[in-house]
This record gives sequence, structure tokens and C-alpha cells, in this order.
Amino acid sequence: MTQERLKRCHRPIAQRIIVRGTLILDTPTCLGSGDAESPTDIALLRDSVSDCTLLTGASIAGALRNYLREYQHGYGVEEEQNGDRATNLFGGTRRDPEGEQSPLIVNDAISSTIPTVELRDGVEIELTTGTAKPGHKYDLELLAAGTEFPLYFELLIEKNKAQTEQQPLINCLALALEGLERGEIGIGMKKRRGFGRCHVKEWQVWNFNLEDAIDRTSWLSFEHWHTGLFPDRETYSSIATALGVSLENQDDKRDRFLIHAEFKLVGSLLIPSGQDSTGRAPDVVHLKSHRHNETNPVSVLSGTSLAGVLRHRAERIINTLEKPTSIIDEVFGPDFSKDKSKQAKASRLVVHEKVIKDATELVQNRIAIDRFTGGAYHGALFEEQPIFGGDKTIVTIELELRNPYNHEIGLLLLLLKDLWTSDLPVGGESSIGRGRLQGKNATLTQYIWDREKKLQHKEVWTINQTGEKEPLVVSDSGRLEKFFQKLVNYPTEVLNANE
Repeated sequence: MTQERLKRCHRPIAQRIIVRGTLILDTPTCLGSGDAESPTDIALLRDSVSDCTLLTGASIAGALRNYLREYQHGYGVEEEQNGDRATNLFGGTRRDPEGEQSPLIVNDAISSTIPTVELRDGVEIELTTGTAKPGHKYDLELLAAGTEFPLYFELLIEKNKAQTEQQPLINCLALALEGLERGEIGIGMKKRRGFGRCHVKEWQVWNFNLEDAIDRTSWLSFEHWHTGLFPDRETYSSIATALGVSLENQDDKRDRFLIHAEFKLVGSLLIPSGQDSTGRAPDVVHLKSHRHNETNPVSVLSGTSLAGVLRHRAERIINTLEKPTSIIDEVFGPDFSKDKSKQAKASRLVVHEKVIKDATELVQNRIAIDRFTGGAYHGALFEEQPIFGGDKTIVTIELELRNPYNHEIGLLLLLLKDLWTSDLPVGGESSIGRGRLQGKNATLTQYIWDREKKLQHKEVWTINQTGEKEPLVVSDSGRLEKFFQKLVNYPTEVLNANE
């Protein structure tokens, strides 16, 4: 350790800013404990005293740090050693042995109540047969949406820092917490398959000037052990307002392509649920999940199920066009079942879990038929409870492709076309007509950071169709056609995501 670093070890603190908030889960969240003896493959991490769910401060800090890095540099770019927002707020990285200590304290958060637990199971589907792969089933223990966590942050501002350094530090904290407030930061596992979405509904802020005797006494007598918000303290819906800063001129360098589409459900949909129902229930029930401000669980289209459907159809498209299969690995993440030597990387396609609105549940009786006699197979009577679409039923699909290349956008447009025309079913039992969708409207948005002009471009397209036999109305269809041509011509021409 150098002499300069020894001198930096003592930090005279002149100001402490305490921020409290209430975090609410919008979708189920997997906070794994790593318990190998659990009856499920991945069990929830719980507090040993209260049996409530534990959200560690390390997980919160890691999510905030990653958001700041991506906001400043874009997706897939490493932090810089000096002058980086994430480094200034969360300290040096492991690559920097001389890195500074983080000025931000992030406490562990324990859920306000004993949590409601959801069980989800999944299985990998064989591409050629369309059936489940043997030995590839798994189950997860998830924390239900609507669970609340009391958050606690404390920012330490050193005495020897100039005013020009103090304010940017507070701005960095406000920017990171605004990501939580707006629901742009996920926590836990499988965030890119719809789990772990959350938001903060209200904040409280205390600012203590330790050079003032009254503020110093107030900080010493502050109830640090108290969890949650104080009922007699003013609350804010915006962290920027609470901290008294403006975040309007912050540059967002994240390149991404978003699809928000609404569909009509043609017929029925059945995504089998792995949860045990209390009382009498059909053998197979469509997947339901808890939601904030909803009394009973609601029907959902899970991100894991939709992502699997999209990947399999994308592989068929790529094979038909005789393009390299590396495109699939780049968009959806590598498939290790065929090649164990592939480098692990996260999916760049984020598939959100969405609620299916105004669907009707009906129980159907089915029975297997003996192929030899043509009669009913003995003991093979079973019941199913899919959901059926009506005039008001809306199935929403929301996709986000990060750092998109134009040929990858072309591939997503082909997938959207197959969903739109009922050619690509979702969920189970597609062989008997379930899972067909019919497109109603879609909004496509592309954000591109212009490195020369130092600003972010936004381009929006809309697709609308009022009925099955009505014409399709597309804004700037020529521009969308160019994305498809990029896929057709790949890799014979140079591709650039920012063209």
C-alpha cells in the first residue's frame, strides 16, 4: 500500500445524506439462496430471524452500479478508472488496486411481511420434435409481485471535496435511484426473461451538515435502526425533487430497439402452471401470478415461455435463409446443450412478462383415444383450464433488444410478423389450435446514440390493423424493409447498428 493511499484511508466526513424508499415488486423475483438441500432447484433467500425475504445490499448496489455504467457508456462497455459515475459513487473496481472506497452505504433490505411464494417450473423444448427434453426440467421459488422492501442509502461527502465534486456525486445518486423509481432496474435472477421488475413509489431524504453542532447531534440521535418510512416525515414521488437536483440534461447512451405490441387472442391459450392449487382443481391450469393492487392472481404470458417460442422460430428462419446460427447466440444467448465450449454471455433480448387482460377461464374435459380400437383409452380422462379470448381480451408483448444490429432488428420483425398472422403460437398444446394471436397494433422504437453529435436519436414506427380482413397500416414501411434486407444480405455487406 502506497503512502498516498495510506493518507486517503482517513475520510473526514462533512455531510451525510440519508435516503429511504419503499421498493415494490412488479413481477415475480428470484432471490436465490444457493441452498443445495432445498426441495426446489433454487430457493428464496430468507432472513434467519424473521423468515422474511432478504434482499442484500450487495445486490442492490450491484444493480445500481450496472445501471449507471450502462447509462453513461452504453451496454457492454466497461467502466473507466477515472471520472466514471459508477466508480465515483460505488468505489473502484477489482481491477484497480488503488481504487477509492465507496462513499455510498447500502443496507440490506428485509421484506415488510412474510412473503407470498410462487413456484414456477420450466423445461427445455427439443427443436426438431417440439417436445420436452428428458432431464431438462427445473423449478424456481419466486417472490410474488407486490412484496415491499424498505430501502436505506447513506451518502458520505468528504470535507476535502470541493463544491464542484460534491454536486456531481449527489447527481449520480439521484440518477441511479431514478432508475429504480422508473422501473428500469431489475433485481434477482432471470431479469431478461421478465422477472425482478420493480419500482419505488415514495422517498424520504435527510441532509445532515456534520460541521454544524445541531445537525451533528441530530444525526447521532437519528433512528438508524428504524426500518421503513417515518409517518411524520414529508415524502416525495420523485427522487430528483427530494434531493433538489435536475436530471434533464443527462446523456443516455444506451442503444436499444423496443417492440410494444397488442394482440387479440384467437381461441384459447394454455401455459401449464406448476403450482399446486388448494381444493379441487383441474389437472392442468393456465399460469397465474400475483400482481400489485390485485386481490387474486391474474393470468400472465410468461417471459420464459415466450422467449423459448421466439428462439425456436428464429432458428427456423435463420436455417431457412441459410445464415450463420451465431446470430441466434448473439441475440438469445448461447446454447450449451450442443457445444459446452461456448463463451457464456447474457441474452441481449429482454422479454417481459405481461398480464393478459379480460380473458375467460373455462374447464375442458379431454380423453386420450386408443389408436387400435378407436375408443376411449381407459384411465386417460383429464381436465384442463385454459383461458379463452373475447372481444376485449388483450395480450401484450414487450421486447427490448440491446445494442441492436440492423440484421437482428430484421429478424425481430419477422418474428413479429409470424405472431401477428397467427403463424407462431405461444404456450402449450399448439397442435390442437391453442396459442394463436392476431395483431392489433404495435409501436416500434429505436434509440441510437450519435457519438459525433453527442445526442440520442429516437425513431418510432407504428403498425395498426383494425380487423383480420382489414388492411395493414404501417408508418414508413420502406425503412422497416431495409432492416429485413440487412438480414437477407448478411454477412455479405458491412453491418452497422447506427446506420
